[in-house]
Amino acid sequence: MEAHAMNSIAQTNQSEKQLSEKMQYFLRRYHVSRILRSANAYKLRGFPVLSIFIVAFSTVFTQRSFFMQIHLQPGVISFAKDTFYRFMNSCHIHWRRFTTTLAATIIQSTIAPLTSADRVNVLILDDSVYHRARSKKVELLARLYDHAKKEFSYGFRMLTLCWSDGNTLLPVNHTLLSTENPKNRLRASSRNVDARTNGAKQRKLAQRKATEVMLRLLQEAKEAAIPARHVLFDTWFCSPASLLSIHALGYEVVATAKKTEKIHYLHEGVMQDVKAIYRKHKKRRGRSKYLLSVEAAVRKGNESLPVRLVFVRNRNNRKDWLVLVTTDMRLTEEEVIRIYGKRWGIEVFFKVCKSYLRLEKDCRAVSYDAMTAHVSIVFTRYMFLAVEQRESKDERSLGELFYLLMDELPDICLAEAVRLLVSLFAERLQERTMLDEQTVQAQLEGFLSELPSLLSKKLRKCA
Repeated sequence: MEAHAMNSIAQTNQSEKQLSEKMQYFLRRYHVSRILRSANAYKLRGFPVLSIFIVAFSTVFTQRSFFMQIHLQPGVISFAKDTFYRFMNSCHIHWRRFTTTLAATIIQSTIAPLTSADRVNVLILDDSVYHRARSKKVELLARLYDHAKKEFSYGFRMLTLCWSDGNTLLPVNHTLLSTENPKNRLRASSRNVDARTNGAKQRKLAQRKATEVMLRLLQEAKEAAIPARHVLFDTWFCSPASLLSIHALGYEVVATAKKTEKIHYLHEGVMQDVKAIYRKHKKRRGRSKYLLSVEAAVRKGNESLPVRLVFVRNRNNRKDWLVLVTTDMRLTEEEVIRIYGKRWGIEVFFKVCKSYLRLEKDCRAVSYDAMTAHVSIVFTRYMFLAVEQRESKDERSLGELFYLLMDELPDICLAEAVRLLVSLFAERLQERTMLDEQTVQAQLEGFLSELPSLLSKKLRKCA
């Protein structure tokens, strides 16, 4: 029993050591210390900022919070808890610049050299509710409607901008949106924050319209030279004003249009909604990828922009239809559908962050600065996993990759090993139909020789 416990401890220590080496290599490779300094995170005195960032970055992988680490391993962390909390609550750090610069560095040094030049890179915009329901003292806390749960809750709209090449998705930027309406805001912004700091500017941004913040995130991604031509989003952000504004930034749009009578497109000389356009035209029959494709235009004042409307079947309801709108008139209907399919990656990203990377669980601070810092650190964790998945050529999901790093599923590993043994042995036995004792021994020897050396030695001892 003691020997088994010692082996488990040794194996755990070895896994933690390997994980620590991977994280250290990731931070060195992408010059995270330099990027932190460019985001105004540097030490005036005391401990290096990178050492504090590493502790915050690694907590989810070690399954120990900062509070537990300073109590269980007091000699490992050299700084006190006040140092850590001052770092997280700092209003001087520009966290949007940090994540944007880190994502651009990873894309340019790692993803771009492995990607074909003709692959379409996209930026994806979406929001997800960041729940903070248990504390009404959270700064800028708002009452929001959760469309997924169909109920009201307390928290923020986490407006997120991601980059994707169709294979790897990287979070670029975010803003925890509160609300414009003071009546729905449970807590006002802190008056102790200097208006000249990044924290104060971030608070003002959180109280603006989502469409205005969306343009700010896209502008910062463009300034960081993140390679992308198309911007993808769903019906929530799709309006003529958004299409014109994003196109003015130099991006093309592929989005889901709203099926409402309030938004009109200029088609055949008449301003009409998508339902009226759909009724007037003959649809394609059979198993076509789309039902209808027409050219139209969006208008706002004196501005006008040509668009293509592609009507497709709703996979969840075959009797229903959806309409995709794009400002890139060079795309075919099939290309519009294929490019928009990349938007699903951000839904997986939200799921991984909330289910595996403890987005809503690790941070209980009431400061808006601390929550912004926490979300940015969670985004960095996701980038770390995305790079590991990309370079290891692992086709599994990031959730499974995360569990592999955590070494939390030995029962699945054992089941997979048993399945491998059975399949290999079955393949050996199927090679011949007539088996005598000598043949069986030969088959068994061949079976053992194809196993990994460590497992083969253990099975030979058991035999």
